[in-house]
Amino acid sequence: MKKFDFLTVVGIILGFSLIIASINNLSAFWNPAGLMITVGGSMGALMVNFRLDELKTVAQVTRKAFVRKDESILDLHARFVDLAQKARREGLLVLEDELDEIDDPFFRNGLQMVIDGFEPDNIRHILNAELSSLENRHEMGQNLFKTWGALSPSFGMIGTLIGLVMMLAELDDPSAIGPGMAVALLTTFYGVLMANLIFIPMAGKLTIYSEEEVRIKEIVIEALLALQSGINPRLLQEQIKSYFSPEEKRLFEKAKESPDEDDEEDMLINA
Repeated sequence: MKKFDFLTVVGIILGFSLIIASINNLSAFWNPAGLMITVGGSMGALMVNFRLDELKTVAQVTRKAFVRKDESILDLHARFVDLAQKARREGLLVLEDELDEIDDPFFRNGLQMVIDGFEPDNIRHILNAELSSLENRHEMGQNLFKTWGALSPSFGMIGTLIGLVMMLAELDDPSAIGPGMAVALLTTFYGVLMANLIFIPMAGKLTIYSEEEVRIKEIVIEALLALQSGINPRLLQEQIKSYFSPEEKRLFEKAKESPDEDDEEDMLINA
């Protein structure tokens, strides 16, 4: 399930709104030449720095900063405990009926290998290789925005130099000093604003989401191997709980305070 991250949008809008509110004369901060130097120059440098197939993913990578997978470790915990109970009662082959209910291809592929009887070392190797590939793709997206964030202020400084040259070349014409100074100052403003309000924060958001997704998939690997070994559902429950954050532990304990009838039945099965 996908979940829209309103905080990213709110943060960008809030940042721009407060900056705009602090400016008395907005027209003085509009300079097409400065924008062309900063935005166009930094985009050109990105084309030099990255390959075409990597640049094609810019829209997809940008989307991930606004829309993320809604993966809950608590839901994952409940599903694995349920799988362990079924496997303990009827064997691993019964889990084949659960494959269609699993949306995550990584989880589904791993469970299929468990059902097919792959060796544990092979399962770990295959899933770790897939996880490493995922991390590399995520890192490429993060590096793209980090690089863009580094290039924008640099091209802002280039625009400043261009503006100063324009100004110095026309010192005998007082009317040309203003436009040259505007380009000199506004390109730096544009570059710093783009880098620190958009590109670098978005790289940071992508890093957070990537770390969370990797954590979830590492839990999946360990839980699948434990499931294959025929682990006691209660022990599997405790193993997954060891990955919980303090907030997740609090939510889990709160949910345990009012178990439903199915939970009580599971407790009798595990006893």
